Amino acid sequence: MAQVQIAAPPEINKKKANRALLASMVGSSIEWFDFFLYGSMAALVFNKLYFPSDDPIVGLLLAYMSFGLSFFIRPLGGIVFSHIGDKIGRKKTLMLTLMLMGGATVLIGLLPDYNAIGIWAPILLVFLRLCQGLGIGGEWGGSVLLAVEYSSKKNRGFFGSIPQLGVPVGMLLGTVAISLLSNLPEEQFLSWGWRLPFILSAVLIIVGLWIRKGIEETPVFQEAKESGDIAKMPLVDTFRYHWKSVFITAGAKFVETSPYYIFATFVIAYATGYLGYQTSTVLNAVAIANLVTIFMIPLMGKLSDKVGRKPLYIGGTIAMLLFAFPYFYLLSLQSAIWLTVATIIAIGIIWAPLEAVMGTMFSEIFSTNIRYTGISVGNQLGAAVFGGTTPMVALALLNAFNDSWVPVALYIVAACIISLISLFAIREGKNLDL
Repeated sequence: MAQVQIAAPPEINKKKANRALLASMVGSSIEWFDFFLYGSMAALVFNKLYFPSDDPIVGLLLAYMSFGLSFFIRPLGGIVFSHIGDKIGRKKTLMLTLMLMGGATVLIGLLPDYNAIGIWAPILLVFLRLCQGLGIGGEWGGSVLLAVEYSSKKNRGFFGSIPQLGVPVGMLLGTVAISLLSNLPEEQFLSWGWRLPFILSAVLIIVGLWIRKGIEETPVFQEAKESGDIAKMPLVDTFRYHWKSVFITAGAKFVETSPYYIFATFVIAYATGYLGYQTSTVLNAVAIANLVTIFMIPLMGKLSDKVGRKPLYIGGTIAMLLFAFPYFYLLSLQSAIWLTVATIIAIGIIWAPLEAVMGTMFSEIFSTNIRYTGISVGNQLGAAVFGGTTPMVALALLNAFNDSWVPVALYIVAACIISLISLFAIREGKNLDL
């Protein structure tokens, strides 16, 4: 009976699916734009205005620590919002996460600095950053499932890749905004210029909420609800029956999250502070690489519908492992061209297939009644261990080993090895029914 109720004319289904796809991508892009703004500003602004110190390295470490702290709160966001998503629905959850993320971002843009309110400035900044972490922790799983659960078996990989565009689109928007503002005189940039993208993101949030308000709940969740297959305690059921899958998902996440924060966030401080690159040169390289990624991700998603998710993910992991040392060598040549080439290869070519198939691959591991909880907790757990802490760990390794990049490259290699081990335990889900 549930199957009859869900069925609809193909053109109506297609319209609903396309709107859901747009909602998942737009909302995800806005939230990652807000999220990455903080990561970029940590190296350019927050170390000076909110964590002032006689030693600039200490100020930068504190700023990166505030960036990394949000990753430890992301699993909590995943737990809270995935509980709502698995009990009530994906749509309501995505409205809440977007409002939480957007509100915290706008308030960061309005927050007085250390000279104005003293110790309250870093305390409030960290609090708002934690609110961002809660929001993004619940957003990712919902946006992925909104797309995946509206897809068919034949195009699931492509649909699942679209919300993953949120990461490069958000990073690209953030990088372009900062690159334009960095042309201001330093005094004006530090005084008011850096605040503009945080405050103006309110407009994007309103647009995102309007788009998401017009979507319906996913057919897969509707069917589960009508049949009564809703978990009473999704988190309890997830760790009782699927705890191995959660940890396998977290391990597979390492290779996608840790290298990206080195290539897109840590590189800003490393290339400008240690290698003498201009800030605009580094930001432009990251922007170009993310632009390439925006085209690559849907292509890789389509390819995964033919060859499977696992082969692409394993191939990307091995390529990432092999490129860790060449990446830093190319940066050490202190050439803007080689910096750009290295960044395009790392993000646009190697990282793209990982990002494209990750959400779909994780979704195919868990059953509908705990799917939101399973992929959210596993993903955010992996991000907490090998994600936001990466810039801080990389900076600490540089200072501990006399500015040598070799330990940082080995850190990437370690993430790749752990992910490869995890991938052996994941079954290919291309032909599975959700």
